[in-house]
Amino acid sequence: MNDRTTGASPERDGDREEIARLLPAPADRDLPREQYLRHKELLMNHIDRDKAPRTGPARRLLRPAFVTPATALALACALAAGAALGGDGRESSGTASHRAATDMRPAAALLGRISDAAEERDTPTVRDDQFVYTREKTRGADLTSGKAVLGPLLDREVWAAQEPGPLHRLGLIREDGETFPLNAELGDTDGTPAGIDRPTYRWLGSLPSDPDELLARLYAETPQIEGRERDQAVFERIGSLLGGVMPPRTAAALYRAAARIPGVTAAPRARDAIGRRGLGIARDDTRYGVRTEWVFDEKDFSFLGSRSYLTEDTPYGKSGTLLSSEAELEVAVVDEAGRQPADAERTRTEPRS
Repeated sequence: MNDRTTGASPERDGDREEIARLLPAPADRDLPREQYLRHKELLMNHIDRDKAPRTGPARRLLRPAFVTPATALALACALAAGAALGGDGRESSGTASHRAATDMRPAAALLGRISDAAEERDTPTVRDDQFVYTREKTRGADLTSGKAVLGPLLDREVWAAQEPGPLHRLGLIREDGETFPLNAELGDTDGTPAGIDRPTYRWLGSLPSDPDELLARLYAETPQIEGRERDQAVFERIGSLLGGVMPPRTAAALYRAAARIPGVTAAPRARDAIGRRGLGIARDDTRYGVRTEWVFDEKDFSFLGSRSYLTEDTPYGKSGTLLSSEAELEVAVVDEAGRQPADAERTRTEPRS
């Protein structure tokens, strides 16, 4: 990767110092296990499975894995409806709003470097008749009992259709050895078009490259949920777009847009679902005591995964309880749903141990 910051300047020197402070020092012990996790749509999958007619495995309906960080959103909805975490829902003093004042500059510096790296990264162009393939490890907590019960680490593969749509069959998902169709949301009789709920390569390429214009569009198009903090919802929406395959200028603009969201902070000791340590970008949902983190490789700033966990003691669990996590292992472009990528199609693979 070419370093676009090699030109000496006081501003760049300051940025490098900020990044250097983010790099983790050698650890003399492992981080607690509950810091390893992040999310996908586990809870919403359970909801859809319960609603779907069950005449056999092929009838199980799943929401798109790339729609939203649904575990975090579902948790927020539950908390908004029942005030389950206790208190009156107001932001407490001494939390993320205070930390943001001191952490925004390192976060902005890190996101600037991540953006520069993303803009220089070679990525394939994806045709409308192809599929974006992702392979990952995921883990999530089931909240239906009123307690966060952490599930096992699962293997997941997703083939996301790139046709503009609207589509009823959005692709294919293989989770822990079982394969199911990836369908439009229940009740969506017209199908799902390409857009913020189904971000195809072409749609991502149509987004503004100016970070301010892009952020305004994301705020306008991110669905509003009663009781959900708007800044947090947009931060998590950007997180749901990360990874995969997109035009480099779009990836760069997303990171620079994220740097403009109030409350975004650096998380220098973040880890993904399989324990890979990296540089983190985080935001705290202070209304409900949940932190969402994105994890990036320390060397090339590529996206590794994400996680969410409680930052306060709640009825769902104690502070530090993991809600969900993912580790992105491989991304590719393939011609058929269900087809494993050939070596020439792979854009990122799991590092060798």
